[in-house]
Amino acid sequence: MHPQNTFPPQHQNRQPGREAEMNPPPQYDNPSYKAAGKLAGKKAIITGGDSGIGRAIAIAYAKEGADVAIVHLCENSDAQDTVRAVEALGRTCIQIQADLRTEDNAVNAVNLAVTQLGAINILINNAAVQYPQNSILDITREQLANTFESNFFSCFYVTKAALPHLSRGGAIIYTASITAFEGKPTLIDYSATKGAIVSFTRSMALSLMEMGIRVNAVAPGPVWTPLIVSSFSPEVVQTFGSTSPMQRAAQPYELAPTYVFLGCDDSSNISGQIFHVNSGTIIN
Repeated sequence: MHPQNTFPPQHQNRQPGREAEMNPPPQYDNPSYKAAGKLAGKKAIITGGDSGIGRAIAIAYAKEGADVAIVHLCENSDAQDTVRAVEALGRTCIQIQADLRTEDNAVNAVNLAVTQLGAINILINNAAVQYPQNSILDITREQLANTFESNFFSCFYVTKAALPHLSRGGAIIYTASITAFEGKPTLIDYSATKGAIVSFTRSMALSLMEMGIRVNAVAPGPVWTPLIVSSFSPEVVQTFGSTSPMQRAAQPYELAPTYVFLGCDDSSNISGQIFHVNSGTIIN
């Protein structure tokens, strides 16, 4: 598999974008991945699990023996592709459509996942939106509210709803971003939500320490996902990721092993940490 450092110019006029319409399609499965049963018998909820990083996580978790519930907004064709890919590996994939910006929807989604999977061992909060603007003066109150409700409030609501179903040995994993550490002048509200997730990760890790539930986060750099083609201009998409030290964007499958590690017992002594998978950018 050969990740590339440039992409054809393209843009999708809706968020979330559709993976099925991307050129080239993201690489969500690494055929050389060697599974070792690290998640055998586990049950996981993955928000934003229909495409991009979420889909890659679902595939890797299935390879390691887990059943999953993917929660998504409205991308039914992408979600169905993910379900088929997981089921082809002999695992269960529950598809749940929900707008997690409201607490009631988050509670209902978690309860449905628990009912259909029978339990929850791992919660992965991965869903997010971003709306680039050149200045804070261009960010409306409505955009600010939507970005925080989609990216941070949803994490809060889903975590709160899932916690009664998690027990000792469970794991919670959040998707943060390199922008929480480096900033991004055109993603002011988005980077602020990811900074909130970093702080939330650390506080929740301390809060749940005595319960034996580990809480960590992954902070991706540039990754070739539907979020990119649905938020950036064709000109930005064309060179997306090329300014990173590796001079390329990651493919979703390159993120998945970190989520496997944080969800399995190999990381039993790790909590409250942020893992940087970002095409080589050094974060101190």
